[in-house]
Amino acid sequence: MRLYVNLDHVATLREARQTVEPDPVRAAAEAERGGADGITVHLREDRRHIQDADVRALQRSVRTLVNLELGAHPGIVRIATRERPFQATLVPERRQEITTEGGLALRKGDRRVTDAITRLTRAGIRVSLFIDPDVRVIDRAAELGVPAIELHTGRYAHTWRKSDVALRQLARAAAHARRRGLAVHAGHGLTYENVQPVARIAEIEELNIGHTIVSNAIYWGIEHAVRRMRRLVDEAAGKS
Repeated sequence: MRLYVNLDHVATLREARQTVEPDPVRAAAEAERGGADGITVHLREDRRHIQDADVRALQRSVRTLVNLELGAHPGIVRIATRERPFQATLVPERRQEITTEGGLALRKGDRRVTDAITRLTRAGIRVSLFIDPDVRVIDRAAELGVPAIELHTGRYAHTWRKSDVALRQLARAAAHARRRGLAVHAGHGLTYENVQPVARIAEIEELNIGHTIVSNAIYWGIEHAVRRMRRLVDEAAGKS
């Protein structure tokens, strides 16, 4: 199972003081040394953390792969098609939210999403859609012709201590998506405590994890924080 490390909140700390540190490029290098298979960053329309220059610098420096999260805003899509990361994950985005609160609705006739998919695909970028673990939405994603989806694990992250309902929903959704020919990724709210049940779902091939790794990097450093998550994911996936 691949582990992509989201470094948005390295940039959040930098932007809190409008300075040059901490540097997402340096953090990416440490994450790769810790075992990350790729680096994820979200270039938001409001530029609250990751900046255009970060995307350019990461494209030059990352030795693994870059997964660029973005809303279907034409200007951001244009940046993505120019920089050409390996993968672009389309996410819903609202200025007033603290973090992404749910998956794309994928309403029929949503030209903004379909145009973004077309432009990104034509640029040679692998497209993934961040969606809720709902079989109807998965079917819409399959109809759009994308190769991959990322299942929103927020409900699981909020309820895992009390119930396994959300975990079972994730497992059913992942199995359905695989049957529809989609590569299955997952992420949002996963931590060192709750990641392993999700990592055990056989159909999920990639996890995107950020906040918990960056938070614990304060104590352990980025490389060690990633290494510890890498170990948990590999144990759950049966690789150790």
